[in-house]
Amino acid sequence: MLETGTAPQSAPAREDSVPVQEDQPTAAGAAPEDGPSSRHARRFGLPVATTLVMGNIIGGGIFLLPASVAPYGTVSLVAFGVLTIGAIALALVFGRLARRDPRTGGPYVYAREAFGDFAGFLAAWAYWITTWVSNAALAVAAVGYLDVLMPLHGSKWTMLAAALVLQWLPALANLAGTRYVGAVQLVSTVLKFAPLLLVAVGGLFFFDPGNLGPFNASGGSALGAVSASAAILLFSYLGVESAAVSAGEVRDPRRNVGRATVLGTLGAALVYLLGTLAVFGTVAHDKLVDSGAPFSDAVNAMFGGTWGGTAVACAALVSMVGALNGWTLLSAQTPYAAARDGLFPARFAEKRRGVPTFGVLVTVVLASLLTVYNYTAGTARVFEVLVLITTFTATVPYLLATAAQLYFLLSGRRDRVAPGRLVRDSALALASFGFSLWLVAGSGYAAVYQGVLFLFAGVLVYAWMSARRARAAAD
Repeated sequence: MLETGTAPQSAPAREDSVPVQEDQPTAAGAAPEDGPSSRHARRFGLPVATTLVMGNIIGGGIFLLPASVAPYGTVSLVAFGVLTIGAIALALVFGRLARRDPRTGGPYVYAREAFGDFAGFLAAWAYWITTWVSNAALAVAAVGYLDVLMPLHGSKWTMLAAALVLQWLPALANLAGTRYVGAVQLVSTVLKFAPLLLVAVGGLFFFDPGNLGPFNASGGSALGAVSASAAILLFSYLGVESAAVSAGEVRDPRRNVGRATVLGTLGAALVYLLGTLAVFGTVAHDKLVDSGAPFSDAVNAMFGGTWGGTAVACAALVSMVGALNGWTLLSAQTPYAAARDGLFPARFAEKRRGVPTFGVLVTVVLASLLTVYNYTAGTARVFEVLVLITTFTATVPYLLATAAQLYFLLSGRRDRVAPGRLVRDSALALASFGFSLWLVAGSGYAAVYQGVLFLFAGVLVYAWMSARRARAAAD
């Protein structure tokens, strides 16, 4: 691990080098982690790590996004295909990076090792913003399906209260320990596949091309529509880095993180593409644009009545609560890693029962405040606004992580990398970097504007932490 405040000077470590042990805190005042003997803390094996990736990717996004991209027309299916290729490229890059350095923190760890403290801090700060804003967006999406089961009658305050409850329940599960986080994640991932497979496979038998609507309904160019819909759809692929961020909680991370990342992403991509195509073909375009629960509408259109839609809504709620459970854990992991290096306040490095409890609490409070703001400010399409903000902030750690991979490959250590692997990994990193830039462009001016405000607010935090470290060093 690098000394705090010092940019790396040496060549990147070999892939077979021994990583810094996770139980050696570097942040002053950081509390030691629970040992492996804690009955509440348990490391994840490959199956749970894969479900963590799939559960976080297939969270609430897939259940609401068909309606969110319907205004762009079926051109959004093209965006889904392009996005899938980019997500798989990112998954492969994160797998290679985690094999090189399997520490908790993911993009933060890679950016800091390659480019120093400030780049690492920006990656950690942006990813942290992404996680708690995503939690707010997931809770808003879940309310749409809750309305199918318990009609909320369009009451703003009732919907707000429901969104807050849906955020705090997973936070309480996280505070109980990683043992319970893994159990909730495994069960929710299994349960969510029933409605997804029902619509993805069964919907193809009820497919009606007349429901698809226009190819490009945006009124602009096809390329612009693809970029704009991809920016919204990126939210459905957030989580591809989940295993890398939680590498310190995974057994045999050098082997299992990469495998879980690729397997989880491929599984999610298959379900996504089939499910979205089926919804487009079973729900009329004009109805889908205004739908608050498109998968429920698809099942109702397939079988008639409302029982199918109700069953899908139940499973969707389970899925979203599971995603909130996993994202709540991720939201505390990156600040935890940064705090152990002295780049976040030391309290973020405190762990109990295997979980960074302070990080979990701060994250759920911030997500709750953002949810309150978006409901009370009268924003018409709360989910889309939150999704576009996370699209921008998510690209910051993605860009820094892929740039770090290029640095590791091209920084004069070619003698340690086979030529074929160098070409392959460099091409993947370049493709992922370009893919992330394209997503920034598709986010739109408003999302970039709000995201930059969130991002630059962190510069003040970095200045404060740097000043504290300098003062401590002087004393």
